Amino acid sequence: MKTISYSNHLKSRQTGISYLAMRLILLVLVAALFTGCALNLVTGRNQLSLVNESEMQLMAVDQYKTFLDGNKVLSSGNREAAMVDRVGARISNAILKYYNAQGMGSVLEGYNWEFNTVENESANAWCMPGGKVVVYTGLLPLTQSETGLAIVMGHEIAHAIAKHGSERMSQAMMQQLGGVALQVALSQKPQETQELFMMSYGIGSQLGALLPWSRQQETEADQYGLIFAAMAGYNPNEAIPFWERMSNAGGANPPEFLSTHPSDETRIRKLKQFMPEAMKYYNQTK
Repeated sequence: MKTISYSNHLKSRQTGISYLAMRLILLVLVAALFTGCALNLVTGRNQLSLVNESEMQLMAVDQYKTFLDGNKVLSSGNREAAMVDRVGARISNAILKYYNAQGMGSVLEGYNWEFNTVENESANAWCMPGGKVVVYTGLLPLTQSETGLAIVMGHEIAHAIAKHGSERMSQAMMQQLGGVALQVALSQKPQETQELFMMSYGIGSQLGALLPWSRQQETEADQYGLIFAAMAGYNPNEAIPFWERMSNAGGANPPEFLSTHPSDETRIRKLKQFMPEAMKYYNQTK
């Protein structure tokens, strides 16, 4: 009679459990990919969307307030802050008018625009879901003009309207949780959820699948940011010298395949490809 040791039996059982667990995770991942993809009305492509926009906007309100409370916000009477407000108003009004005319007002559902300028030497700006925008004073020496600023703000606003934050957060959820218990993570782990939310607006990605997605998002933001700035009456051609200045200020960059952003050369080449379309919108404003 053949004898099977307890240790071998336990190992076999563990292997079986691991196999079942892997199958379960795989099934959940496949289901999430099929049910969690939605057509983006701005970009026209399907994107992973496991977190709905209303939840993203609620988190954005909290994170935005926390950020402003912890930073020096310039008053609206400040010349630089007034310029940020002016550019933001022109771009947001142009976007609202355009999407309403196209019968796609749902793109901006829940948006309550806010524009703030913070005293910070970093060359940075961002826009959260729902239209919560921040520009750092350290960016302004590089933008050099109101049109240069419009190029950057159009780019950041395009990220939000194209729901890139939701897509990044959904990808992070899939990567970290295997797609399991998303609603539990959202409702019972607020700190982890906040960290994922903030990571969606930072570098934080890992090599492999997420980096190409991030580069695609950057290219989309470049393309639609040009259009948004142009619709607001800002000459999109300013994008080329602006990004050339950014390239010169950035120093040595990692190879493109190691970066979340396109290389400077790739970005400028594609901006030139997008320029004729953007100019059509700009010419309509004259």
